Amino acid sequence: MPYSGIITDEQVEILINDVLEHHGYDFTGYSRASLKRRLSRLYTLDKHVSFAEFRYKTLNDEVYFKHFVEGVTVNVTEMFRDPSFYQTLRRKILPNLNTYPFIRIWLAGCSTGEEAYSMAILLSELNLLHKSLIYATDINPTVLEKANAGMFPLSQMKSYSENYIAAGGTKEFSSYYTANYSLAKFDEELKRKMIFSTHNLVSDRSFNEFQLILCRNVLIYFDRHLQFRVLQLFDQSLENLGYLALGTKETIDFSPISPMYKRMESEKIWRKVNT
Repeated sequence: MPYSGIITDEQVEILINDVLEHHGYDFTGYSRASLKRRLSRLYTLDKHVSFAEFRYKTLNDEVYFKHFVEGVTVNVTEMFRDPSFYQTLRRKILPNLNTYPFIRIWLAGCSTGEEAYSMAILLSELNLLHKSLIYATDINPTVLEKANAGMFPLSQMKSYSENYIAAGGTKEFSSYYTANYSLAKFDEELKRKMIFSTHNLVSDRSFNEFQLILCRNVLIYFDRHLQFRVLQLFDQSLENLGYLALGTKETIDFSPISPMYKRMESEKIWRKVNT
């Protein structure tokens, strides 16, 4: 009898424990509903004939496991997403960092890199890029390869350009890339100030001290316990008076770090005011 394609709750637990044991990837704190949905989708799309086959390939086939990680993690992003957020960065947050001799920014869960290039463009227009470094990290090595290439579909440039203008862009957006067949290749000058690296928010530690950390629309996929752990990691990585930016549906309220932070503006940006 063919398998129905719906992963059971018990099978979700078996898979994530196996993946932790065999590959060291820890998905145990991810929202179970979201995980179950993604695993069922992966199972169906890849036409597995049984859960046993799905499990075997995930654990023993390195190429398939990369595909598995890509399917389980969430990679929805665009350049200058939520333009009002970038307006606030441009007008209020980044100018405050101008007093630092060197600016370190961490983009956690950077996916395919659109946010990293958006940030580099902002810094360039504020004449801060020369003394900045953007650390863009993700659990998924496949999306980081795409991010490092700095090439995005040309078909998306119209909507990205509209976002850029709404975010207060001061130049022609097309001046930042060259058309290469169906792709837009972004300026190498922007990429020189980026470091792309794998980092697992669940199991890896702090690796630097930053003045600005962005982690937008990642925490919504974690349970409360894991959200608090990740927020404490960010707190350890953020220097005093630094800024933490989250997604529109995310907050530090009720977390152990909240007494040390002050909410900025109408956007989901907090400043570290007590250590």
